[in-house]
Amino acid sequence: MTVTTAEHTRSRRRWVVLAIGVLAQSSACSFVYGIPFLVPQLRDTFGLSLAAVGVYVAAPTTGLLLTLVAWGAAADRFGERRVMALGLGLGSLAMGWVAFGPHGDGAGVVVLLGLVGALSASVWAASGRMVMGWFPRTERGVAMGIRQTAQPLGVGVAGLVLPTLGQHLGPFTALAVPGVLCLVAAVLIATLAPDPPREPRPEGVPVRSPYAGTPLWRVHLSSALLVVPQFAIAVFSTEYLVRQQHWSIAAAGAFVAIMQVVGAAGRIGAGWWSDRVGSRMRPMRQLAAAAVLVLLAFALGDLVAPWLAVAALAVGAVVSVADNGLGYTAVAEMAGSWWSGRALGIQNTGQNIVSAAAPVALGAIIGVAGYAAGFALAALAPVVAIATTPVRGERPPSW
Repeated sequence: MTVTTAEHTRSRRRWVVLAIGVLAQSSACSFVYGIPFLVPQLRDTFGLSLAAVGVYVAAPTTGLLLTLVAWGAAADRFGERRVMALGLGLGSLAMGWVAFGPHGDGAGVVVLLGLVGALSASVWAASGRMVMGWFPRTERGVAMGIRQTAQPLGVGVAGLVLPTLGQHLGPFTALAVPGVLCLVAAVLIATLAPDPPREPRPEGVPVRSPYAGTPLWRVHLSSALLVVPQFAIAVFSTEYLVRQQHWSIAAAGAFVAIMQVVGAAGRIGAGWWSDRVGSRMRPMRQLAAAAVLVLLAFALGDLVAPWLAVAALAVGAVVSVADNGLGYTAVAEMAGSWWSGRALGIQNTGQNIVSAAAPVALGAIIGVAGYAAGFALAALAPVVAIATTPVRGERPPSW
């Protein structure tokens, strides 16, 4: 029996598929972003310098960045289910080798970590595409917002589990946990998460690139610029509260953890907002304006009113991440069903590059000129995003 797109999007299975997608993304994130939690154990166990341990931390992200677009193209060609199940399945095996294999050759371990990152990239490229296919346009904002909570969930799991296991079992053995999670997710995808239906691909007619007729590049640029306030707040909040506001480490950590949870809810709320107003770009531009105000409020508070700086961090932890799902949803809708995998791969690549560069640049500025100057300069990024977000170029999606 042929199942139509409308029947799929009305099916309750779409929520099961979404739940599996969140699990898959969280599992991959617990590995890719979990290595920093093992830095103390890596240094103590292998006598590594900070520079040397940085190579281990960077390896999964490097593998991720190098393969996102390729995995997206594979998802466009072969479907999301095969791509995600294959990537996570092979990635879990590679994680198992890292966890239980020999660790005498540091270079070999770094290569394996990079390989796992490259295999995990299949989820970044394909899970968003799968969500888009299973949900109608009136629910995609909420669905993608839920999907975008996977990163803080994965980081949270890594933060709770990996340091303790690393201390008792060794830093690499601890990676068996994300390995098992990825294997479970791969099995669930293969058995319970079928590909959404797509229109038949026209034979003999090349599928036209959507970049020629849509403002996709502007969405990529705006989304990348909005990573700057997100990482300014996420990276420096704990350090600022401890060093400048004289909070205890425990209190600062609890504050940041709570804001992560509230920020995850904010992503869902922004998606619901976009579904209600029938636009992804209008809410995204308004959130960019809010990010400017938050960063400038923090800068002012750092200079004259410490309570205002803390309040700005609390609000900014929500505002700065709320736009994330909107950009992904808009990219997939503009790209269409035969190009969304590649477009989402490009979206992920740009955001990950900025997320790697922003803390380094802001750290250098803050070290020389202080927090007020650093956050005031960071506000320039969302100012530009206000101008580049293509509200007028947004069109109803073709799928």
